[in-house]
Order: sequence, then C-alpha cells, then structure tokens
Amino acid sequence: MLWLELDGAVNIRDVGGIPTADGGTTARGRLLRADNLQDLSEADLGLLVDTIGLDTVVDLRTAHEIESEGPGPLRAYEQVRHVHHSLLPEAGGDALLTRDRARDAETDADLGRMVSHYLGYVAHRPDSIVGALRAVTEAPGAALVHCAAGKDRTGVVTAFALEVAGVDRQAIAADYAATAQRIEAIIRRLRGSETYREDVERKSIDEHRPRAESMDRFLREVDVRHGGVHAYLDAHGFGADEAARLRTKLRD
Repeated sequence: MLWLELDGAVNIRDVGGIPTADGGTTARGRLLRADNLQDLSEADLGLLVDTIGLDTVVDLRTAHEIESEGPGPLRAYEQVRHVHHSLLPEAGGDALLTRDRARDAETDADLGRMVSHYLGYVAHRPDSIVGALRAVTEAPGAALVHCAAGKDRTGVVTAFALEVAGVDRQAIAADYAATAQRIEAIIRRLRGSETYREDVERKSIDEHRPRAESMDRFLREVDVRHGGVHAYLDAHGFGADEAARLRTKLRD
C-alpha cells in the first residue's frame, strides 16, 4: 500500500500500483483516498498540491459534518476544486435514513452491519456515487476522495472506481481492508472531534475494523442486486464512455 505519512491525516494512501485482472496495474498519482483533511500541516499541503499535483477533492461527508468541522486548509488553494457528494441523506432526510436502515437491517440481517450500510449508500445515493466518480474522471491531475475515517464511504466509492479500472476483486478487498492497519489512530483522531466522538464511542475498535470479506460480500451483492458495478453506474447515467475514461485515467 502506498501510504502517505502526513502530520494531519492518518489514513491516506495512493491507490496506484494495485494489480488489475488482466495483468496491469493502477497508476500512481491519479487517485488518493483519505480520512478527514481538517488538520493538514504546511508540509502536508506542499506534498499533496505541489509534489503530487492534487487538484480535485471529493468530500463524501454530510453538510452537517462539513459545517461542524469548518473549512480545511486545502480550501485556501484556488487551484484545488472541491466537490461535495454525501452518501448519507442531508438535512430533512434523517427520518428516511432511520426507516430505511431499520428495513435494511431486517432484510439483510445475515449480511452484517457494514455490508448493509454500504448497500444503503448504493440504494439511496446513486447520484452521489456517480457524481464522485465523475469528479475523479474529470480531474486534470490527482483526485482525492475522503470522508471522516476514510473507511466506509470512501471505501465504497474507491471500490467502484477500482472495479471500473479492472482491478482484481481480491485486490479491491485488500485495499479496503488496509485501513485496519490504521484503525486505532483513526478512532483516536475522531474521538478528538466533537462532531464524531459520540458516534465512534458507541462501538469497540474491533467493530470499526474493516475486513476484506465485507468488501467481497458487498461487491457480490451489487452483482446480484444491480447486475454489477458497471450495470449499476450505467443505469444511473455513468455510461460506457465515462467508464472508459475513468478506466484510462486510473491505469498505467
């Protein structure tokens, strides 16, 4: 895994160098995945913007999270485009989310909590998934996708991007599960934020820990329920031409 060791983020890595099913690899410096970017240092900013060439940030957090945490230091860079595509309902959608989660939990009790939540993103926010992938596709330089922990919401969007790029399913699951290497640091960091403290303390570290089998099961469920990632994206307006452009961008 191409980890970036930064002062102000603990779960950030380049998804380049991952094997594709046809024997190729993903390209470095095209797509980064990360946790919250609020605490980036001057050195971090220099690495991301000046060295790597970051020019697009895709924020998967809710509007409430963004407002509560405040503008991050990358906002000071005019050349860095910021786009917002929440994978959860925004203000006014909490009742819908509660109802749908209860229904999904009953329907998908055998899938596990994480897989059920991920299927909820797919079912209820196709607009945001497509919007996030479109932003990555259109980025002239490096794009960075992030949420709070860089684990669940970021994990789903990154998995879809890697599937389009032709990455082997086992490698997609391994990239997702790599966040487990940093889970203690991620939770420690989120506990320091009033925005996230209450939520993260409801669960043990082990409950927060991502596992490869969760991502594998999730993608298999997308196959069964939606005909696969490509069919799902096509049905929601991200067709073959855009998928081909994203595939080209992400591959060596």
